[in-house]
Amino acid sequence: MKFQFSLKYLLLTVIIFLAEVLIATKFSDIFFVRAYLGDVIVVMLLYTFVKSFVKVNDQKLILGILIFSLMVEFAQYFNIAEKLGFRPGSLMYIVIGNSFSWIDNLCYAVGCLILYLIVKVTNNDRLTSTPNP
Repeated sequence: MKFQFSLKYLLLTVIIFLAEVLIATKFSDIFFVRAYLGDVIVVMLLYTFVKSFVKVNDQKLILGILIFSLMVEFAQYFNIAEKLGFRPGSLMYIVIGNSFSWIDNLCYAVGCLILYLIVKVTNNDRLTSTPNP
C-alpha cells in the first residue's frame, strides 16, 4: 500500500457520491432504487474513495470493503449507533445506519462482485492493448 493521489478516482468518487445523494433524496419513492441500488453502489463509492489516495491491490481492497460493509451491517443488528450515543437523524446515525437487513448484505456482495468484474475487465483491456508506435 502506497499513498498516491488520483484525480480520476476522486472525480469518480464525487460522481458516485452525487448519485447516492440523488438516490436518497430524489428517488426515495422508487423502492428498488432506494432499497437496493444505493447499497450496491455504496461499495463502489468506498472503492473509488480509497483509490483516490492509496495505491493498493484491487482484489484485497474489494474484499476489505466487503468485510467492512458486512461488519457495519452486523453492527446495526446490535444498534451500535444508539449505543455510541448518536441521536436519531444525526449524520453519524444515518451513516452507520440503524436497521439490520440480510438483503443489504446481499447488495454489498453484488456490488463487490460487479466492482470486481469491472476492475478485471478494465485491467485486462489495459494489459492486452498494444501501444501505438
